[in-house]
Amino acid sequence: MKRRNRKRGSKAANPPKTMGNAEKPASPSGISSDAEQLASSPNIPSEAEKPAGPSVALAGADRRIHPRYEFVAAVVVRVADSGARIETRVRDLSQQGCYVDTNNPLPLGTVTDVRITKGTQLFQARTRVVYSRAGKGMGLMFTALEPEQLRTLETWLAESRETSWLAANRRRSQRVLMTIPVRVSGQSAVGLPFEEETHTQAISAHGGLILVSTQVNRGQRLTLSNVQTRAALECVVAHIDRHPGGHPQVGVEFMLPNPIFWHVAFPPKDWTPRHPDAKSHIKMGKSS
Repeated sequence: MKRRNRKRGSKAANPPKTMGNAEKPASPSGISSDAEQLASSPNIPSEAEKPAGPSVALAGADRRIHPRYEFVAAVVVRVADSGARIETRVRDLSQQGCYVDTNNPLPLGTVTDVRITKGTQLFQARTRVVYSRAGKGMGLMFTALEPEQLRTLETWLAESRETSWLAANRRRSQRVLMTIPVRVSGQSAVGLPFEEETHTQAISAHGGLILVSTQVNRGQRLTLSNVQTRAALECVVAHIDRHPGGHPQVGVEFMLPNPIFWHVAFPPKDWTPRHPDAKSHIKMGKSS
């Protein structure tokens, strides 16, 4: 009996020796401390978040503030200092700049002049290289625009925005037919302030289709308020569908995607009526 008690006592006295590295619990000096250090040191990005240079941060901020739209057109980029020219094409466009394809992108900070041609329309602006990717292309930020050039840019953006909006709403999986009371405010087509109560006909994570009795223009900014939640955000008129004898149907796009604005769970992008989950749901409904 004495021998047995002695063995048990020795085991209880030294429990850490039997614990391997894989069994060690989290402690202040382990994983939790790493997370705390990252949280307390926002200036130290993780490996996945490290920017390649200042241009990436600028381009990222530009994408968050100014949505980019697919836009294909011929462009000539001329270096302001040397006069060197690059003839290529624009891939996308925003209020702040554009992205062009080229195998030999210019160094960051290079001041250039761009000349974009689409059909009979011409757009010119002074730009600066803010993003560069070897063998792929570069992002240019507009730094100087004449009023006439700005009007051309806004026309192109309005057309691209409408094309994007219509394409997104043709995908039924990304929109929900739902009536939600909303308040719309802004300026009318004649420049007078207006505010009206109306409702949606369809909603999505990036905007909605609403009835508006006040005349508005494509590309115009409005304020949209969800009456039920009292949430409000800025949106832009992307599409106008006028019907004789009725209020126009106005498609609005959020300035930034906001899937929680409607407080509705939207189907995933890859959802279809032929999805296995949909089939099982239909079968269950029939069997019940």
